[in-house]
Amino acid sequence: MSEQVKIGRRTFLKGSAAASALLALAACKKADDAPTAEAEGTGATAKVYINNPVSIDPYNCQESEGTQVCYQIFDSLTDYDYEKGELVPSAAASWKPNDGATEFTFTLVEGAKFHNGDPVDAESFKRAWTRLVDPKTNESSPSAVNYHIAMVDGYDALVAGETDELTGVTCPDEKTLVVKLAVPYADFPYVASHPALGPVPAVALEDFDTFFRAPIGNGPFMMDGKWEDGQYINVKRFEDYVGDKPSIAAVQFNIQKDMETAYKEFQAGNYDFCDVPTAQIKSAQDTYGVSEDGYTITPGKQMLLGDEASVYYLTVNNNDPVLKDPNLRKAISLAINRQAICDTVFSGTRTPAANIVPPGIAGYEDDVWEYSHYDKDAAVKLLDQYYPADADGKRNVSFQLSFNGDGNHGDIMEAIQADLAAVGIDAQLDQGEWAAILDRYQNGDYQAGRLGWIADYPIMDNYLYPLFYTGNGDNRSLYSNPAVDEALDKARQTTDDDERIAALQAVNKTISEDFPVIPIFFYKHTYVGSDKVKSAYVDPSKKIKLRAAEMEG
Repeated sequence: MSEQVKIGRRTFLKGSAAASALLALAACKKADDAPTAEAEGTGATAKVYINNPVSIDPYNCQESEGTQVCYQIFDSLTDYDYEKGELVPSAAASWKPNDGATEFTFTLVEGAKFHNGDPVDAESFKRAWTRLVDPKTNESSPSAVNYHIAMVDGYDALVAGETDELTGVTCPDEKTLVVKLAVPYADFPYVASHPALGPVPAVALEDFDTFFRAPIGNGPFMMDGKWEDGQYINVKRFEDYVGDKPSIAAVQFNIQKDMETAYKEFQAGNYDFCDVPTAQIKSAQDTYGVSEDGYTITPGKQMLLGDEASVYYLTVNNNDPVLKDPNLRKAISLAINRQAICDTVFSGTRTPAANIVPPGIAGYEDDVWEYSHYDKDAAVKLLDQYYPADADGKRNVSFQLSFNGDGNHGDIMEAIQADLAAVGIDAQLDQGEWAAILDRYQNGDYQAGRLGWIADYPIMDNYLYPLFYTGNGDNRSLYSNPAVDEALDKARQTTDDDERIAALQAVNKTISEDFPVIPIFFYKHTYVGSDKVKSAYVDPSKKIKLRAAEMEG
């Protein structure tokens, strides 16, 4: 996640260079109400604000809140190190592709254990991936993220119930995992870094609900009790972790429904890591000082403003009777004053988006989604052509705009609502809790709503394939274009790096012509750490590197 924007201490690794190298080798309890996690040894407890996750089990780890927790308790095969600008070993010590990028052999780290003492072996990855894909795992709630390994041989047969295992994954011995793909995909080691692809012990198959609330992982932190829904999640240092052990003893993830309440807790000294509400961005910079690199919290330089590998957009139900018309979607987009939102709501800490792919990702181009610029006159002209106004200026165009009420989304939605009213469109605001809103998006039970996409792994494909390939769990717009599907398949199978990026750029242009979603802005961190934090790195995907954080004891 190239020659463009500085992200973190280095630029994002160019996709071409990365692939070449691979082929060559939120009524919540306050913090004080929650029991404090304890661990052996010395160290502090880090108190982190999050919204209520959808899942902290890899089986359905699909959004930023759950990923924040999942990343601490599970190690996937690989990890993307934004500080180094490269893919690095994690649960796998090394990996090697065949010449055609259709088979990858991962050699696991020696001596790794799960938090229950079971060894981490190749079978634990095959078990986890089979569990992820098998429809029998949880028939009432299929995984929304299993599509990430749709290219693995045997995926379709397992989804269809024709087999009980993911046949493309084999285990020649305890420390060797071989992944055979149905088609070439040079970027597969990036996919292997996704938290959803972490290993699970055999006990994960015994009781889904128990594991879902208290997952047993192989990462540097282990669960300390179970996830108390809407209240807290406690983890503590795993003393038998095979890698470098965290210096902090424990992490308390405090769940709040809204950012403003959380920030008050931070100001009172009850939290150590917190998002900053938009109204407080300027004052927070003055009070806490600004980080030198935008990503590293140190005393007196505690406010982070670094670019993120993420985009804020309106997801639009392409099957909705009102919004299925791309001309209407384009007109809506033209009517939105993105710069005003960035300036007034975010004090200039956001950048208007005219692409679904953010700067810093190999293949990024300026202004690809041409209807993403504010042009009220052009919006009116397009609307007059297809949705002429009546005598009072109304166009008989009305739809519901859904959003989660935490954070500053209400301010953004109100600004968009006003912009649309100015061209005769009635957008009715519909506020709900994050998990419930996301569930509605997943089921297509909405018209339009807000979403953000943070890179799972920093390559262009991770923006286009999840969001726009027919049937994918993260394709909340329900967009379907067979030509786009075919072009994405072809691009993903292209082993030459420059050719693959060029093919993805062409696909992005085609998607933009259909305009299935509406890009709004690119994110920056607006995140702060307490004066107890000696050093902590928050990467461009907004994951806190708690395993390497240092705090006062």
